[in-house]
Amino acid sequence: MHGIVLRLGLATLGALALAASFPDLGWWPMAYVALGALWLSLTRASAWGGFFYGWIFGTVFMLPHVWWAHEAVGPVPWVALSIASGLFYGLFGAGWVHVHRSGLTRGSVWLGALAFALLWTGMEALRSMVPFGGFPWGRVAFSQLDSTVASFAWIGGAPFTSFAAALVGALLGVAVESLLKRRLIVAIAAPLAGIAVVVSGLFVPLDGQATTGTLRVGVVQGNVPNEGLDAFSQAREVTRNHRDGTLALMDDAPGTLDLLLWPENSSDYDPRTDEESRALVTEAAQAADAPLLLGTNDYSPPEGRYNSMLLWSPDGAVMDSYSKQRPAPFAEYIPIRDIARRFSPEVDRVQTDVLAGEGPATVALPVTDLGRTVTLGTVICFEVAYDRIVTDAVAAGAEIVLVPTNNASFGETAESTQQLAMSRLRAIETGRATVQASTVGVSAMIDPRGRVLEETGLFTAEQMHATLPLRDGITPAVRFRLVWEWAPLLGALALVGTAITRRLGQRYEW
Repeated sequence: MHGIVLRLGLATLGALALAASFPDLGWWPMAYVALGALWLSLTRASAWGGFFYGWIFGTVFMLPHVWWAHEAVGPVPWVALSIASGLFYGLFGAGWVHVHRSGLTRGSVWLGALAFALLWTGMEALRSMVPFGGFPWGRVAFSQLDSTVASFAWIGGAPFTSFAAALVGALLGVAVESLLKRRLIVAIAAPLAGIAVVVSGLFVPLDGQATTGTLRVGVVQGNVPNEGLDAFSQAREVTRNHRDGTLALMDDAPGTLDLLLWPENSSDYDPRTDEESRALVTEAAQAADAPLLLGTNDYSPPEGRYNSMLLWSPDGAVMDSYSKQRPAPFAEYIPIRDIARRFSPEVDRVQTDVLAGEGPATVALPVTDLGRTVTLGTVICFEVAYDRIVTDAVAAGAEIVLVPTNNASFGETAESTQQLAMSRLRAIETGRATVQASTVGVSAMIDPRGRVLEETGLFTAEQMHATLPLRDGITPAVRFRLVWEWAPLLGALALVGTAITRRLGQRYEW
């Protein structure tokens, strides 16, 4: 019983440490402590015990991490999301115990640490895919933006960054375990190896120089009443706020702009069909004397609606558009509605489901001073959490990445800063300047190295402008995106399958 309590305590404290590594606290070294604690909690567990401790770890981590879900839709969906996400950590725990007990890594703690990191990365890949398209929030890579480990995203995106962080955590667990067993050489060597992993991030060749010119971008954060989901009822006020913000931006004399950017849902009434919205957005584009990229809803399909970004010219014409290809389940569309309604009546706020658009997430912007068309990556809101949506956009020619988003439903929580960490990682991963534009904040200008150049506050009306580099180089993370998407998951499944087969063979060996 004492051992069970100790392992349960380690799993719980490790989960809280992992939550502390993410924004708003952002204590990124705590991710290594968390994974080291998880290693120790699983050391002598059975497979079912590994599942249980992993599930506890995942659930306790997700409860504070996605507190913003409680703010948006209440306690029951928040708890259900946390428990369901925790199941994936339970699968990780059971899989690791099978590998550990099968003898595949016997005699080499280094192989054990590598296997632990591979299984962790594979688990994150799995929960980024299923169910309902997956939920990538909380990947350990998104906690590492102020660490040198974040540089590994240039090589292999979020998967390689998570692998490196998990490896450091496993090595920390190895060090503590070896110290308790008085294996002093390993107890000293393991943390040194972990430090070497962290330091090696300094040698990744990040480059932020423009290669195809520059783009002068103005961003308007018009602000939305802080009323949770009821903020959507203020659609016309929101559009007027962004028009007013545009006028304030131009009074700040940024000079000539190539692009004016408004966030997702900045004009919920489609300016193509609503005269008042048309007048407001056209006035803004004319004031900026530049095309305006704005978020709206397209209700033209009879079976639903699209969450779209429109590139609007100063003369009131649509130049290009993109519709969100990965709508958020239980937020923008309701799968299994009859069942979901039993847990929360909030699902019926979504009366018209958002339909999936078709990629890639790009629009074409003519830039007079460059004498050519610039391809913009237009990743809408939660799409920034999904690797392939971003990397496919860059592979399709995007020279800059824009992340228009609406965080109004999440109040004063860390949801917006968690999303900012994702946008920063995408900048490193793709080698592209990235702009996060929110209705309420946090909005930010990010250079191709992932450094924040300027950011706004939360629930404020603010404007920004900057000249950002355009780039056309393809990073290894983008070039080998299919490998990084599937290799961790397939490798983890193969490792666990081999371990289970080996254990079954040992059990029935005569």
